[in-house]
Amino acid sequence: MNKHFVSAFVTGLIFGIGLLVSGMANPDKVLSFLDITGNWDPSLMLVMGGAIAVGVVAFTLIKGRTHSLWGEPLRLPTRQDLDSRLIMGSLGFGIGWGLAGFCPGPALVAFGTGAPKAIVFVVAMVAGMAMYELIEKSRNKTIS
Repeated sequence: MNKHFVSAFVTGLIFGIGLLVSGMANPDKVLSFLDITGNWDPSLMLVMGGAIAVGVVAFTLIKGRTHSLWGEPLRLPTRQDLDSRLIMGSLGFGIGWGLAGFCPGPALVAFGTGAPKAIVFVVAMVAGMAMYELIEKSRNKTIS
């Protein structure tokens, strides 16, 4: 078995278990977190804070590196500008998260549990991704 597969599997397993244990795969808990004017549940701030802390440590450790521990090139984003695509995509993501209580990672975890709402969400998410790819191919043909 290849080391990249094992690394991806272990990382995904830890991530999925973390999402389940923290409640991030439960759309009701997420929607309660987003409902700051109603019955607000701030507990997911700890989850997000923990994720940010791990990210800060990880990005600090790789600063200056060009390759991962497995020898693969690190492909970190270099753009720092805000464009309309980023802003519109962020708005779409936020609206979808607020309406459904899912973002992609937790939705896939909940999909794995067979939750009907998650199945609908993941199917719609994949359809949206496919539509994006078709639009991008069309855009690239007209630019070329």
